[in-house]
Amino acid sequence: MKYSLAILALAAAFALPSCSNQGPNTNTGMATGALLGAGTGAIIGHQSGHTGEGALIGGAGGALIGGAYGKSKDQREGY
Repeated sequence: MKYSLAILALAAAFALPSCSNQGPNTNTGMATGALLGAGTGAIIGHQSGHTGEGALIGGAGGALIGGAYGKSKDQREGY
């Protein structure tokens, strides 16, 4: 069960940035943030026995933060 949640988080990391109406930095930021967040969340969650849950929470948080950063960068560049 733990590994299936981690796989789900990674699949979401690749599915979320597929929105075509976003700028390139938003998409890249979401994907990078989700992957880094899922990895970090899995490592932290593993310490308490909740690897999958940590990966999901970290991936979601990373996607939000990375997407927000990428969107602000897109706005500065005029996308």
